[in-house]
Amino acid sequence: MKNFKYADEQISPFEILIAVPSIVIAVGILILPRSLASVTVSSDGWVALLIGGILAIFVTWVTAKVAAAFPSQNFITYATTLVKRPIAVILTFLFAIQGIILTAYEIKQVSYTSQQYLFDRTPMEIISLSFLLLVVYAVAGTRAGVFRLNVMFLPIIIFVTIILILFSLVFIRSENILPVFQTDLKGYFWGLRESTMAYTGYGILFFYIAFVRNSKQAPKMAAAGMTIAVVLYILIFLTCIAVFGNVTTANLMSPTVELAKTIEIPGGILERFESIFFMIWIMAIFNTAVIALDIAVLAITSIFPSINKFKLLLFLCPATYFISELPNNITELEVMGEIMGTYSVALSLSVLVLLLIMMKVRGVKNSGST
Repeated sequence: MKNFKYADEQISPFEILIAVPSIVIAVGILILPRSLASVTVSSDGWVALLIGGILAIFVTWVTAKVAAAFPSQNFITYATTLVKRPIAVILTFLFAIQGIILTAYEIKQVSYTSQQYLFDRTPMEIISLSFLLLVVYAVAGTRAGVFRLNVMFLPIIIFVTIILILFSLVFIRSENILPVFQTDLKGYFWGLRESTMAYTGYGILFFYIAFVRNSKQAPKMAAAGMTIAVVLYILIFLTCIAVFGNVTTANLMSPTVELAKTIEIPGGILERFESIFFMIWIMAIFNTAVIALDIAVLAITSIFPSINKFKLLLFLCPATYFISELPNNITELEVMGEIMGTYSVALSLSVLVLLLIMMKVRGVKNSGST
């Protein structure tokens, strides 16, 4: 049976707009309210989310701008023109490692949370393996197919999240939100750190801009995509705080899931809204994992063009599964997430600054279209 191939492997700027929130909106939507509430007072976490969001939007725009200066060129190609080939290879390989570890982390998170709330009798190893095989199957297809999955899933994710927020309005208590600006500078710093790691994902633009038909429009579309993620995270955080309060939110394992449990659809149409929310949340995790693994494949095949994509996936599948099984409990999983977030931010920002400096030195200007 032959794989279906799209006639056009290129993507539109709109699909870049969809790709950015697709990789950003994932596990963070469940655990970020808890992380922020534990380091801030009252509802002050929204300040850190807003500041971190503005920074993320700007960095996303600059990253897309840099990649768009080399239309139709993959990352390793234009990185080689700016720095020496060995350095470009190392940077590309570091992005591949990031993609693999991020995929493993997302898989472990979805298996742990699913066992906690849905499949309490199913071993986490079975959940992890099943989810990983679905991700590998998606990546094994065409890249255009991956983007079309994002276009299909993201509107559903946003719609259900908005429904969750709207039906939570009846449980909101104003005393949980007020007073504001009670957090000290240290608390805001740690909150900014948490929000910055939640917005990682803009590094995919180094690789995906090469597939955009009109790369001149890519920077503003990428920035708009990050704006969607920022707004959604702020709304979810404020809703959790307004309903549960700061102290309760800080002590809930997954505040957003608990929020979904409180929802009652009028007329008894759906008694357990959290089941719908879980289904949508798994879609979000799936999008993130697929993009992360696809970036890893794209990075490795750009270093070794002769490697067959399917044979590479046969190797990456057990490697990713092995990494996902390294955390033995939720504490170790959270440590893995912090390491992953720090690594992603450090790598993406370091590469961006390096490329900007070399573009300035070599006098490269943004040509921006294909």
